[in-house]
Amino acid sequence: MTSGRGTLIALHLFLVWATMAAVVPTLSFGLVLTAWGGGSGATALIFALGVPLTVVLLAMAGIPARTVVPLCGSVPRRLGWAVLVFVLGTLGVLAGLDAYSGDVDLGGASTRIALTGVPYAVAAAFFVPNQWVRLGAVTALAAAVAYGGFIGPTQSRERQHAAEVARYREHPELLYVIDTPPGMRAARAEVGPASFSVEYHSVRQDGYVSLTVRSPLTPKPQCPKPVEKHVTCTVDRHGEMRTVRDFPAGNRLITLTRRHHNAEAEVTSQMLDEPALRHLLNTLHPLSDTELEKLMREKVIDHRL
Repeated sequence: MTSGRGTLIALHLFLVWATMAAVVPTLSFGLVLTAWGGGSGATALIFALGVPLTVVLLAMAGIPARTVVPLCGSVPRRLGWAVLVFVLGTLGVLAGLDAYSGDVDLGGASTRIALTGVPYAVAAAFFVPNQWVRLGAVTALAAAVAYGGFIGPTQSRERQHAAEVARYREHPELLYVIDTPPGMRAARAEVGPASFSVEYHSVRQDGYVSLTVRSPLTPKPQCPKPVEKHVTCTVDRHGEMRTVRDFPAGNRLITLTRRHHNAEAEVTSQMLDEPALRHLLNTLHPLSDTELEKLMREKVIDHRL
């Protein structure tokens, strides 16, 4: 490729990119505004006028390349070339819009406007009779497909995941869990503005243990007054509160409440006795990244406003 021929090709592709980077966003914005305020008739009119005008401007961008691109050698052939580049480039723009709607990062507004002209320049490069220019176009196309179809979506999922983790960890002073009771699994967890709760269900669905960690309701644990019927409540010298609710069938619901740093932890169960619940409270520990990942992966954790 001679220096003069290379300069013409570079100018040709630059003009295609610059023309379409300016025209396509303007036409798209005009179509959106017309659809918003003028209805389908006005939108169809703008489209019918805008597309041919865009093709004419694109054909004008091909004039400097009439000696290096055979399809730009005459006015009729140049118009045909412009139609082909417009169609192929628009398909690329639509693919980019689809990727962007899937939260693929395409940079700021100015970057996205600049990227609008790239598919048309790549399409025009395929009509340049030079193997290196065409190889560059293939490389650019492959890079766009790789980023839009694989790398970008992966990065998007990672950003969403990191944002979700940060949302769950807004109040780390409440994110405490106990060791999973034997024969049970974490079935439901909920993060709220002032509490964090986890329900552990028996794998045989015959019982459960509930843990709630919340901001303290009172300066120190104390039994409610008056105490409900069939309910007994005591607070020991260590400040741990024990509440037992007796049911007519002979079952008992036991709740142990204990202060833990700046939070209040409470475990409740109808199937475990007091020593077992106290042992579970003794295993209270901060929710680890691994445990949070597992709750998220199994889709048992939710955020409550």
